[in-house]
Amino acid sequence: MSATGTIDRPLTHDPQKQAPMTSSTSEPAGSATPVFSPAAAHTARQNRTREMQLAPEALARAHMHERQREAEAERQAVRLVAARRMQRRAERVSLRARRALAMAVMH
Repeated sequence: MSATGTIDRPLTHDPQKQAPMTSSTSEPAGSATPVFSPAAAHTARQNRTREMQLAPEALARAHMHERQREAEAERQAVRLVAARRMQRRAERVSLRARRALAMAVMH
């Protein structure tokens, strides 16, 4: 009985003895997945493993970058609201001063 391996439980963990990943029949010919020689399979699997290990780190980095961008946008919005509030206050004070000056000139 020859047992075939599955993705979760491969027949062997030795990369040299594993079959290289090839494209499926549902994939179009000339797709982006190259066919590796058995000699290059070890390097490709190591790179893929490294990329898979670094994927959560890259995802976390992208998540943090997005949170920082949102925080900066929020700070900018708060500054804009404060600036508009101060501008309206300055306009009211200026109008009050002009009225006081007009009243002083008239009397």
